[in-house]
Amino acid sequence: MALTSVEVQSSLSVLGGILQRVAVPLSAPVLVALWYGESPVPYLLTIGIVLVVGTALAQFERKRIHDREAFLTVSLAWLSVALVGALPMYVEGTGVFASPVNALFEGMSGITTTGATVIRDFDAHSRALLMWRQVLQWLGGLGVLLLATAVLSRLGVAGAQLMESESRTKDVTKLTPGIEQTAKLLVALYLALTAGAAVLLYLLHLGGLAPAMTAYDAIAHAFTSIATAGFSPRAESVGAFSPAVQWAVTACMVVGATNFVLLYALVRGNTERLRDSEEFRFYVGLLVGGTLLVAGLLVVDPAITTDAETTARHAAFQTASIVTTTGFASTDFNLWSAAAKNVLFVGMFVGGMAGSTTCSIKTLRWLIVGKSFLRDLSVSAHPKSIRPVRLGSEVIGEDTISDVYAYTLAALVFFILGTVLLVADAERAGDPITEFEALSAAASTFFNIGPAFGAAGPYGTYEGFAPSSKLLMVLLMWIGRIEIIPVMVLLTPAFWRRT
Repeated sequence: MALTSVEVQSSLSVLGGILQRVAVPLSAPVLVALWYGESPVPYLLTIGIVLVVGTALAQFERKRIHDREAFLTVSLAWLSVALVGALPMYVEGTGVFASPVNALFEGMSGITTTGATVIRDFDAHSRALLMWRQVLQWLGGLGVLLLATAVLSRLGVAGAQLMESESRTKDVTKLTPGIEQTAKLLVALYLALTAGAAVLLYLLHLGGLAPAMTAYDAIAHAFTSIATAGFSPRAESVGAFSPAVQWAVTACMVVGATNFVLLYALVRGNTERLRDSEEFRFYVGLLVGGTLLVAGLLVVDPAITTDAETTARHAAFQTASIVTTTGFASTDFNLWSAAAKNVLFVGMFVGGMAGSTTCSIKTLRWLIVGKSFLRDLSVSAHPKSIRPVRLGSEVIGEDTISDVYAYTLAALVFFILGTVLLVADAERAGDPITEFEALSAAASTFFNIGPAFGAAGPYGTYEGFAPSSKLLMVLLMWIGRIEIIPVMVLLTPAFWRRT
């Protein structure tokens, strides 16, 4: 029996339900605006629009969602929520957000948990708007977890098939008997971790270890540390706070980039899974190794004159921030040596664990690439030997290994293409950038890191890029966040044909 073409109406119906639910987090900036005596109009207007549009789309007939409808829904959902995220910024119209391109850039950076910003003067924007950026990133982190379990795991996207081997969970969509219960479990865990981070940060304030950490700041940074997202309502990012806060946020970033299946097992009292996880050991090893390397480079840098604790803290914080794709800053690493900056640049390609809120290529893929490469070297020396690639006691199938190689190659190709286009567009706009600035900006936006180097560094902004370059980076953030495949599938003619 021939299948029909993609059911666009079913995808639009699901999208309508998603938009209706976005009205709930939009209530947060409304409350903040009322508390601080600011105008809630941009958020109330956006709530009205998403409810009307969402309700209208939800009226479409919804049939069974197959793989093609899922690809379309995933792609449209991230794009639509980015537009919704940008709308209050543009309606408020303060500073850089008088430009619709800037508002869209900030909205996409928010929902994709990238953390790249176009804001120049943070004091020019309302507390409600700055909190909306934080909420938007928190929503993006949660969306990644839910999509990875409810949708992308069926499509072989987002490394979910790898999570099954590493977490010893045969079906990551069935931590509980049904997908809805699994979603509720993940939401509860995500909420608990966020609340725990907020309490921890505010307790530091109450204990006199963080005088600048207000309740507002504690909540704002809890949202974006567990989401490994990176927005901050402070121009100095986490560098605006005390060393105790920076150590605490480092821990929150590391937790947010850990496989949530393993975190769930840990909460249930099962420490064995975390202890036996080969990916977790690899992930922690990379963080420790990167920190030691950066710290060593800072020690031998004559321009860096900080004491041992400060050097270790900044090395650990920035390594964790970049590897977990969070993008917070504890200091202006633009001022570090070229060697230290290049270590951070390489860290942009790593990412946290599969099944976390993080972005980039992810440690599990790199672990499999490394293991399969060593296996191939061994087989080359001993052609008759048979050596499967294993994660712990589980054998990784050759199809999965091929998928990992294909995704990693595709990601690197997109990164290179993005770099070339950014350089070319900067030349066209009459504002050329260096090759390293283009490389870091492309990597930072495509792998959803946030800060780059040069003008777009940790204490800089992307506002100076040409509008066309910013639109290109919006596209890179979107494609990178949903891990390439859904967008590429939409561009194939076969996707829209009857089969």
